[in-house]
Amino acid sequence: MKQVALFTLPKCKWCNEAKAYLKAKKIKFNLIDLSTNKKALNDCKKHGCSGAPVVLIENQWICGFDKNKINKALGIK
Repeated sequence: MKQVALFTLPKCKWCNEAKAYLKAKKIKFNLIDLSTNKKALNDCKKHGCSGAPVVLIENQWICGFDKNKINKALGIK
């Protein structure tokens, strides 16, 4: 199974949508709070992501909650 990390912010509607989506698809993921982890925030910015959520699948950065990109990266429908 591919390594998945979900970078979120508190009270972020799309972050909660992404979290629920990954759980519904039974995808295990590491949850990282960008409001408390400045290194993770800088990593996201370095890869061109300016908001949350950010999904990291192996070495592919997905800015925002984009189901199609997430599914393609995970090889699911």
